[in-house]
Amino acid sequence: MSDTRALLAALRDGGDIAQAAFSEFATGLADHSVSDAQAGAFAMAALLKGLTREQRVALTLAMRDSGDVLSWQLDRPVLDKHSTGGIGDCVSLLLAPALAACGAAVPMVSGRGLGHTGGTLDKLEAIPGFKTGLNESEFKSIVAKSHLAIVSASANIAPADKRLYAIRDVTATVESLDLITASILSKKLAAGLGSLVLDVKTGSGAFMKTLDDSRALAKSLVKTANAAGCRTSALITDMSQPLVPSLGNALEIAEVMRALKDPRKTPLLDTSAALGGVVLADAGLSENAQSGAEAILTAVQSGAAAEAFGRMVHAQGGPVQFLENWQRFLPEANNIRELRAPEAGYISAYEGERLGLAVVHLGGGRSVETDKIDPAVGLTDLLPLGTYVNKGDPIARIHASREDQATQAATEVFGSITIGAKPEIPPLIYERIS
Repeated sequence: MSDTRALLAALRDGGDIAQAAFSEFATGLADHSVSDAQAGAFAMAALLKGLTREQRVALTLAMRDSGDVLSWQLDRPVLDKHSTGGIGDCVSLLLAPALAACGAAVPMVSGRGLGHTGGTLDKLEAIPGFKTGLNESEFKSIVAKSHLAIVSASANIAPADKRLYAIRDVTATVESLDLITASILSKKLAAGLGSLVLDVKTGSGAFMKTLDDSRALAKSLVKTANAAGCRTSALITDMSQPLVPSLGNALEIAEVMRALKDPRKTPLLDTSAALGGVVLADAGLSENAQSGAEAILTAVQSGAAAEAFGRMVHAQGGPVQFLENWQRFLPEANNIRELRAPEAGYISAYEGERLGLAVVHLGGGRSVETDKIDPAVGLTDLLPLGTYVNKGDPIARIHASREDQATQAATEVFGSITIGAKPEIPPLIYERIS
């Protein structure tokens, strides 16, 4: 590409870069006329020099437009939610059907597990027959009829981002705030959204460990998405402990089904309601975030969200009777081992990343892209922070396919849990960025 050298020089020297230059660069990423060396140079320059707000928006739009951009002709607002990733984080699976029950269309393009965090698609594929790889026609048809579908991104969604992400992974530039922002939003905006809510996690189980880093990412995402034409807000939420007491694909589906069928006040439901309230208000489906949160709670408590979830499962190839008989459809591990407290005290801290990696090593996640997922394995019955335990009390259960895996996981889980003085419990939601 003839202008790539000029773009790299301008980025290196802090010069002005036109939207057209970013568009040509994104096209070159997608069709490989931009070399790996040039893509790597761009990523490193963006990391070291940074992008202006205008350049970040231009890059996001250029990567969005490097492939298909969906459009919708529906009688309801098109909404979505995105999480930056955590452990025991199955909010999407509860919130998406609740939003559909509140009058929204939710075409959720989601992802797989990344590092120590679980992936929504992997969790859904624990349901027998559930198909996440829909073509555009199938995707649009299901959203039109059921108002909800959760799918993987097609190869034609933001192909420039796929190329640049692979380059970032091998050039130590994954941490660039500007490139993280453009990567997340190029895929989300390609889904043709009217409004978006972002769940930016902070704490030991998140990618962003500190509140300052999470706030910086939230502000970057919100400013960029709004400047790109999508009404967007973010909540910074806690990930110093799992959001539900289970980690693992089928095990987290079970948590969602219990929340849908027997709703009660839990961190999962409270977080879902808060996020849903924000995006319903932004989309004009509620007067404000508080009334929107109440609408989400009503949708779950009335059973309307459960019905929407059941329709989605059936429409995407899952069992017709999954909603009524979900327990008999989900796979179960062969070896279940109970872990007991080695001493008395309070559950005072979780090393969230290590806890998530314990599930990966059980086979519930991927160390490399080609690893096959075991949907049945994971952890259950994890205690919330601040719980007092006596020596010998149960503190978790390991679900493994083999005894040796359970033994290894036990060492990792014990190493990730601190028992000691009574901790200060962090807030579930820190702040809203609009």
